[in-house]
Amino acid sequence: MSDQDLIRNSACEVVGKLKSGEVTPLDLLDVLEKRIAEVDGKVNALPILCFGRAREHAEALMKKPASQRGLLAGLPVPIKDLTAVAGVRTTQGSPIFKDNIPEHSDILVERLEDNGAVIYAKSNTPEFGAGANTFNEVFGPTLNPWDTSRSAAGSSGGAAVALATGTAWLAHGSDMGGSLRNPASFCGVVGLRPSIGRVAHTPKFKVDRTLGVQGPMARNVEDLALLLDAMSGEHPADPLSLPALPTSFLSAARSGSKPKRIAYSPDLGITPVDPEVAAITRKAAERFAELGAIVEQAHPDLREAHECFHVLRALDFAVSKAELLRKHRDLLKPEVIWNIEEGLKLTVEQVARAEAQRVALAARAEAFFKTYDLLLAPATIVPPFPVQNRYVAECAGKKFDNYVEWLGIVYAITLACCPALSLPCGFTASGLPVGLQIVGPSRGEAKLLAGAKVLEDILGLRGTTPIDPRVAK
Repeated sequence: MSDQDLIRNSACEVVGKLKSGEVTPLDLLDVLEKRIAEVDGKVNALPILCFGRAREHAEALMKKPASQRGLLAGLPVPIKDLTAVAGVRTTQGSPIFKDNIPEHSDILVERLEDNGAVIYAKSNTPEFGAGANTFNEVFGPTLNPWDTSRSAAGSSGGAAVALATGTAWLAHGSDMGGSLRNPASFCGVVGLRPSIGRVAHTPKFKVDRTLGVQGPMARNVEDLALLLDAMSGEHPADPLSLPALPTSFLSAARSGSKPKRIAYSPDLGITPVDPEVAAITRKAAERFAELGAIVEQAHPDLREAHECFHVLRALDFAVSKAELLRKHRDLLKPEVIWNIEEGLKLTVEQVARAEAQRVALAARAEAFFKTYDLLLAPATIVPPFPVQNRYVAECAGKKFDNYVEWLGIVYAITLACCPALSLPCGFTASGLPVGLQIVGPSRGEAKLLAGAKVLEDILGLRGTTPIDPRVAK
């Protein structure tokens, strides 16, 4: 098999080859190192490489019988540069930490390695993951491979671009305000925000920080489910973590289980949306009718989403980054400074109101899913925008008040405590990817993955990635 053929294989196919002995983890590392040298200079997805560490780990894995190498059996996986990997530079996209090398890995990384992942790179992210456009002062911007003049979104932009360009078969990401879903949509891959606690990670600053979660990215739904299986399970160091389910997520994705009643909303009642994006996502959602499903336009009441998210996000920034503002203000980007300062101005009454709003919003979402199996909406409200724009300032004639308001269609789902993924569902007239956001009930990843897989089969877009970067002229 040629390197190009191997790059184009799905993660599930490559894991099968690892388990059969057709390829070794070292073979895969060689293929990836060559592919990165060929394409990453055009897109800047994986600025930190650790192939020496990866080969040591691969050699140790190869001393074990194939049956004892874990779910991933030696498959290489990059880690987002917000998450610590022992002995590997971890910058969080910030000049403050540009030379930081942690001694210990996050428990998420330990779990992945225990399940046979080989860590070979860190993927690029905006500073502290803030802002859905992947650029920072340490490594510069990550470019969209479908058109390198365009943004890859964020904050898991490096992960999405690595998948789209064939420098990763699977990738780790994280999501607070759509950071797994936005870049998946912009890059034509799949990204899943799991339920709170589904993926254990090392707590920082607060035990009960629940706006942000860790999750998987992949080129298709089955591969996504495989990585979620490798990530999932409770851990004593994360008190909110959930036990692994008796049935694997990969089995759920392959079950063929079809939803009976679907809700589609072009805007969730809270945001403007580019008309072309709305049309493409609506057309994709309506194809569930081919399965015999009822498809109706509906959404839960999410009216508090903007106010609630603004307050809770600002609180999170104040709790986690106020000390950085005091010591390193000159090294922080303006959007991060603004978010921290917004948090420091909050009153107890504002926080209490926002927490109560989230409780009410989540309760209405739970009630909504008693009627509907899945909720569908655009994953982003615009197609990929020019990379030099720091964020989306307006859409469909509506000017936004701040740098995160354009993300309301994804952060409303964050507040509702629901798992959600972005599935490639079509292309704009100019050839840029569009993602459909598919939302399930809380802890309903199995139903979500099954529904996403049957729609993926209908849409027939699986296999459109990886691509060689299309360099803008």
